Amino acid sequence: MRLDFLPGESAVGDMSAPMPSRNKSRGSSAGAKRDGLRSSGRGRGGGKGFATAESMSKAQREISVSEFFAKNRHLLGFDNKRKALLTTVKEAVDNSLDACEEAGILPDIHVKLEQADSERFIVSVRDNGPGIVKQQIPNIFGKLLYGSKFHRLKMARGQQGIGISAAGMYGLLTTGKSVRITSRTGARSDAHYYELQINTKTNAPQIVKDTTVKVEWPHGTQVQIELVAAYQKGRSSVDEYLELCAIANPHAAIEFIDPAGVRVEFPRGTETVPEPTAEIKPHPYGIELGVLIKMLKESKAKTMAQFLHGEFSRVSDQTARTICEKAKISSRAKPSRIGTHEAETLFKAVADTPIRAPATNCLSPIGPRQILAGLLKGVEAEFFTAGTRPPSVYRGNPFQIEVGLAYGGALGPDPSEAEEEASTSEAVVRRGKVVREARPAAQAKLMRFANRVPLLHQMSGCCIYKSVVETDWRRYGLSQPGGSLPLGPLAVFVHMASVWVPFTSEGKEAIADYDEIRKEIKLALQDCGRKLQAYLNRRKRQRYDSDRRNVFGRYIGELVNACGEITRLDKKKLAENLLAIAKRVTARADEEFGLDGKVKGKSRGKKPEDADGEYGENTVVVDRGSTASGPLFVDVARR
Repeated sequence: MRLDFLPGESAVGDMSAPMPSRNKSRGSSAGAKRDGLRSSGRGRGGGKGFATAESMSKAQREISVSEFFAKNRHLLGFDNKRKALLTTVKEAVDNSLDACEEAGILPDIHVKLEQADSERFIVSVRDNGPGIVKQQIPNIFGKLLYGSKFHRLKMARGQQGIGISAAGMYGLLTTGKSVRITSRTGARSDAHYYELQINTKTNAPQIVKDTTVKVEWPHGTQVQIELVAAYQKGRSSVDEYLELCAIANPHAAIEFIDPAGVRVEFPRGTETVPEPTAEIKPHPYGIELGVLIKMLKESKAKTMAQFLHGEFSRVSDQTARTICEKAKISSRAKPSRIGTHEAETLFKAVADTPIRAPATNCLSPIGPRQILAGLLKGVEAEFFTAGTRPPSVYRGNPFQIEVGLAYGGALGPDPSEAEEEASTSEAVVRRGKVVREARPAAQAKLMRFANRVPLLHQMSGCCIYKSVVETDWRRYGLSQPGGSLPLGPLAVFVHMASVWVPFTSEGKEAIADYDEIRKEIKLALQDCGRKLQAYLNRRKRQRYDSDRRNVFGRYIGELVNACGEITRLDKKKLAENLLAIAKRVTARADEEFGLDGKVKGKSRGKKPEDADGEYGENTVVVDRGSTASGPLFVDVARR
C-alpha cells in the first residue's frame, strides 16, 4: 500500500498532539478514503481510461462464424503452410468422392498443384460427379456451416459444411484471390463459372464473376484455390494423403500432378461402387435431455405415442406405450404440453427401456474384399488379411470397425530371420572388438481412416492409435516395446464407418476415445492378429523343415559311400531314394499358397478344415516381388 504525505509531515506524525477519539478517527478515515478515490479517479464508473456499463454495452456485437474461424483458422487444420495445402486438397477430394458415390458414379479425381510464386500455390481439383446446380454454388463455396450433411444421420465424409468454404476463406485471407468454381450438370448444358469471395462479417458469399463457359468434360465440378502454402513430400503430405485415399477407396481412379509437373496415377482397383446409404432417425439412447425438451416443444405430433414412434428409430408402438407407462405419462398426451419435469422422467424412462440397436443401412463399410484390393494396390507385402466387425453403437450412433493387416515383403526384414541375417551381415570393428551389424526391425506403419478419409495428424491422441498400442502383439509373434506400436514389417489398416464420427476437433484429425469404439477396434485387431500368427507359425515350420532337409542332404553322399563299402548296391538309386524320403518327410517346405491363402494342389475333399484356406477367410498370400507398391511404402522400407 502506498502512503503519500504532505511537505513537513512524517509517517510518525506529531507525538505531542492529543490522540483523537476512536469513533472520530474512523469517520475521518472513511471520509479521507472517499475523497482520495474521487480525486484519483478510482471510484466506480469514474476516472479517465476506465469503462462504464454503458460504454461496455456499446462495444458488444454479434460475432459471425466466418469471422471467428478467420481468427482461429488453426481449429480447421490451417496451422501452418504445409498443413494448409494438405487440408485444402483433402476437403476438395472428400467432396468430390461424396458427390460421385451419392450419384452412383465411379469417381475419376484429378488433382493438380501449380506453383505461382515461391510460397503461392494454385490447387485445382476436378471430378466427374453429377455437378452442382447454379443457385447452390455461391452458398456451398462462399458460406460456412452450409451443407446437406449436418442434419442427416447417414455415413458421409463431410459433416459440418465448413471444409471447402474454409479453404476458400484461407486462400482469400492469404492471397486476396477469389475461389474459382466450374460446374456442369449434364452434356446438354453449359458449365457455370463463378468467382467467389466470402464476407467474414456476414458469413455470406460475394459473387465477383458469374458466367457460362465451354468445357470438354460432360459433367462434374472443378474448384481452384490460390493460397500461401508449402509443398513437401513424405509423411503428412499431399502425396501420402492421396496414396492412402486410393487404398481406402479402391473404386476411385486418382490422378495427381505435383508442382514439378510429375504425374502420378492411382488406378482403379475395383469396378464396384459402394452401396448407397439410407438416412435414419436419431436413436433414443443418443438423445440428451435438452434436445428431447426442444423436440417435444417443436413436435407437431398429436400424441406422445406418435411422437416417440415417428421421431425416433427402432421405437415401435408397443415400445412407445411402455416408455410412457414407465414415465407415468399418458400415451395420448400432447407432446408440446409436456413440462420440463415430465420430460426428465421421460428421459429416464427411455434409458430404462430395452430398445433395439439402430439400423445399419445408414453405413457403407469398405468390406474385407475391397480392403484387400486397396492394400494389394498400394502395399508390397507377402501376407494380407482383412476383417469387418458387426455394427455397434456409441451414444445411439451406429458405427462399424474394419481392420486390415499387411506383412512382409518390401515393408522391411522379418525379425524372425534376424539371427540368420546377423550371421551373414558385414563385420565392423568398434573399440577394438569385432561386431556384426544387423538391420533393426522397423516400427509398424499405422493407417487410420474415418468414413474412408485418411487421418494424418494427432496420432497419439486418436482412439485408433491407443487401441493398437494396447493390443498385445506379442501373442501373435511380433515384438512390441511398452507403450508403442509393434516392431516388424507390418502395416495396420483401421477404418471407422459411422453416421457421426466423434472427432476431437473441427479439423477432423483424430477420433475421440470412447470405450465402445476402443473395444471394437481391439476385437477386430485380435481377429486379424490370429490369422497373422497362423501365417508366421507356418513360415517357421517351413523354414525348420527346409533346414532339416539341407542338413540331411549334406550327408547323403557320405552315407551312400559308407553303405557301398559295407555291401554291394546301386549308389545312384540309393541316393535318389534317400532324397525322396527327405522330401516326403519335409514336404511342408515345398508348399505354395494361392492368392486365397489355400495350399496349391490340395484336394478340397481330403481336409474339410481347409475349406476356408490355411489362415481363414479374407486372406491373401503372394510371392515376394509379385506385387507393386506405392512410393510411400517403398520409402518406409528403405528407412
